[in-house]
Amino acid sequence: METKRKPRILIGSIGLDGHELGALIVSRALQDAGMEVVYLGLNLTPDQVVETAIQEDVDIIGISSMSGIHLEALSDLLEDLKKSGAENISVIAGGIIPQEDLKGLEDLGVKGVFPSGSTTSEIINFINKNLLKNHQSA
Repeated sequence: METKRKPRILIGSIGLDGHELGALIVSRALQDAGMEVVYLGLNLTPDQVVETAIQEDVDIIGISSMSGIHLEALSDLLEDLKKSGAENISVIAGGIIPQEDLKGLEDLGVKGVFPSGSTTSEIINFINKNLLKNHQSA
């Protein structure tokens, strides 16, 4: 009989971002929804996120961005994932992200973007419907 492990999601913030309340709330909601969360905190580099994501065998990386550097930070993160052969790890983002940046993030390869005002239910439903079907392991 095969058993599936809990989905594993890394949550963190790249760059000099001092706001983590939203990331902590989302982390708790994901845990309550039955997912395993690896919380890295603030002031990370894309390399640190990728290295930890690979070490922890995560399915999804969630980046919180409140400081306006989301386009550059997520571009660097996705490039580092590709260089590391880990482009199978899905990336989502949330925070203060202007509507005009949503298409650019999608074009980079970000799978889901949750601007300020998004609910934890929206995030969880998106993950369950769009990302986990390809990530659960036996």
